[in-house]
Amino acid sequence: MATFVAASGAAVAGGDAAAGKARAAACAGCHGPDGNSAAPNFPKLAGQHARYIVKQLKDFKQGKTRKDPVMQGQAAGLSVQDMANIAAFYAGQKTAPGAAAEDKVALGEKIYRGGNQTSGVPACSACHGPSGAGNPLANFPRLAGQHAQYVAKALRDFKSGARSNDAGRMMRDVAAKMTDAEIDAVASYIAGLH
Repeated sequence: MATFVAASGAAVAGGDAAAGKARAAACAGCHGPDGNSAAPNFPKLAGQHARYIVKQLKDFKQGKTRKDPVMQGQAAGLSVQDMANIAAFYAGQKTAPGAAAEDKVALGEKIYRGGNQTSGVPACSACHGPSGAGNPLANFPRLAGQHAQYVAKALRDFKSGARSNDAGRMMRDVAAKMTDAEIDAVASYIAGLH
């Protein structure tokens, strides 16, 4: 029964944050000791949904749909329980607020809240919520306060197909319709969401 629970992803709810904090010490160099990365190219993990973190770690470990040599190496030795523990630790941390570039707010807000009907880009808020809190039941990540540089890279990776761990090609299909200006504006807007 325990194997089934772990395999189903339900073990995420049972992650031990204290054990996760100890295991996440190796993550602090890039993601910060509390999951608030100081480097804009590394994502903030603080406050992210535990189930989403576990999925990303599994995908990095597998190395097929989400490829990064550093993260693949970091995830290689993690058990499902290690992943659940790390995820529980980061999910319990408070996300440090970010800021949007003023010259990108108008376009970023337009795309985030209303999409682009002409090109078929849906509103980001439809899945990630008006405040960027995401949807943990649907496994849509929290975006509010995330580094703009990281979000822009993620969108470009989905657009190019370098990242393909999105359910039903959802993010690849959205990003494929976005211009570089829209990607940069939405990424900046997301950084300023609180």
